[in-house]
Amino acid sequence: MTKKRYNILISGGGTGGHIFPALSIANALRARINADILFVGAEDRMEMERVPAAGYPIKGLPVAGFNRKNPLKNIGVLLKVWKSLGMARKIVEDFKPDIAIGVGGYCSGPTLKAAQRKGVPTLIQEQNSYAGVTNKLLAKNADRICVAYDGMERFFPADKIVLTGNPIRKSLFDRQLTRDEGCRRFGLDPARRTLLVVGGSLGALTLNESMEQGLGRLSDAGYQVIWQTGKSFSERAARAAKGKKGVVVTPFISDMAAAYAAADLVVSRAGAGSISELEALGKAVILVPSPNVAEDHQTKNAQALSSRGAAVMVADADARGSLVNRILTLIADDATLASMRREISAMALTESDERIVDEILKILQEREK
Repeated sequence: MTKKRYNILISGGGTGGHIFPALSIANALRARINADILFVGAEDRMEMERVPAAGYPIKGLPVAGFNRKNPLKNIGVLLKVWKSLGMARKIVEDFKPDIAIGVGGYCSGPTLKAAQRKGVPTLIQEQNSYAGVTNKLLAKNADRICVAYDGMERFFPADKIVLTGNPIRKSLFDRQLTRDEGCRRFGLDPARRTLLVVGGSLGALTLNESMEQGLGRLSDAGYQVIWQTGKSFSERAARAAKGKKGVVVTPFISDMAAAYAAADLVVSRAGAGSISELEALGKAVILVPSPNVAEDHQTKNAQALSSRGAAVMVADADARGSLVNRILTLIADDATLASMRREISAMALTESDERIVDEILKILQEREK
């Protein structure tokens, strides 16, 4: 690799599950080569705050997702896509990237399509076990497709696929952090079993209402709970937890490394990023897939684990009636918890950000020959 400075375009976002991997790739790139890195996101989504906070410039596109429930609203969506394609073309012309990287989200489609039309090499990072429409459309002209699951030849050209896993937050890997210390950071008793419930940064209504209904049963059975509610449910959760010993209710968990360390069992949505974290940390988990994602990605992600005994899956529609029962059965079952930890650890792919950067550098080298 030469000492030249590269222009790297990274596009994607909409959720933390897309933004965290994008930032991990950017940080790994910056540590290994001289690079000017520009992000492209959707102008009204969380990446417009998170990316600058991490020290990178970002440009926003007005792109939005298609409305499957009300097709008439898609006229406006099509206009936004058309406008975004024009804006993405201008960004590519002005920035002159040496490579464009797409990590998923509405904005990656127009951005990578504009790059491909200009002859810029592209790399796609598909995080889910079931490929999204945008990445399937981009795959034909992509140089490399980095995936987190086996069997992705169903969706992509086999000769372009590289199994890398999904990048996760380095901050989770505090090797000095024991389970006892994790409990103490939350004011909990290390001698008691602890449940961690996480519904993503905004919380998850199904998980929250299931916990609201069943919290008394968990507390009466002697279990401790760390319950991340999201902002909108925090007051209801606080009322449900009032007077119950060993229950920590919080809208957002800033110290996720400690929360994971403390947990004997986790209840989580089944986003690709969350699953990659759980695999890397070897946590026993009950997955409740969100029904509100494109192409039901989360159910397919959860099935990829549950079919191997690496997780238990509870459907969102069943959770209010059965989730707490499953928790009570599982958290007391030492043998099953141990088996789940072994199976989920076996699925982990580590150093994924470095693996993806390896592929980026190979593409840049190929173009320099």
